[in-house]
Amino acid sequence: MAEPLVSLEDVSKSYGSGAAAQRVLDDLSLEIGGGEMVIVHGPSGCGKTTLLNLIGGLDRPDSGRVLACGTELTHASRPELTAYRARSVGFIFQFYNLLPTLTARENVEAGVRVAGVEREESRRRSEALLDRVGLGDLAGRFPAQLSGGEQQRVAIARALAKQPRLLLADEPTGNLDEKTSGGVLDLIRELNRETGVTFVIVSHDPAIAQRGDRVVELSHGRLVEGAAASGAAAP
Repeated sequence: MAEPLVSLEDVSKSYGSGAAAQRVLDDLSLEIGGGEMVIVHGPSGCGKTTLLNLIGGLDRPDSGRVLACGTELTHASRPELTAYRARSVGFIFQFYNLLPTLTARENVEAGVRVAGVEREESRRRSEALLDRVGLGDLAGRFPAQLSGGEQQRVAIARALAKQPRLLLADEPTGNLDEKTSGGVLDLIRELNRETGVTFVIVSHDPAIAQRGDRVVELSHGRLVEGAAASGAAAP
């Protein structure tokens, strides 16, 4: 059996100290295989975003072990974590996080250049991905000139342009209406299948859970028993 792309072993994470400390993740263990589209589902405050931050090398566990894309993240140095994020991980956020003074193409290129890709290649990748997400004709527009769904498509192109092994999405449809949300989710599913990139998506929206290969249900920082093996194949 192939090694998992992401592995968390007995991971715990708390915020605060003393009597005010709040345990957000509680001895959580999880494996995610290469090419999977995993939906991490649960109510607000259950630890979804904390889990995503640990996998993305944005935070460290208090105890346990986090391994992703062949990198031991638990005790990695800051330069090692920066290199891991630049090389291996793409991020999609609820509020797009596009730079307002850059065009759609320039926003995508900026994400590629972080990974050390030369200007000509970053331009080629950016234009190809904007075409793929249906925005080739809008590459010269600024974020304020785009709809919410279009901005999220730019963010998806930016996340994929550096050709990561892992893509992490935090409530990627949380700021979109139902129809636009469905289109973005269809696009994410198609790109997962086309590229083989592993997608980990956190959301409290039950509709998203039907789109992935597998659903991981969180409650009070723990996996709900049996949920890690559940989930429906996307239509």
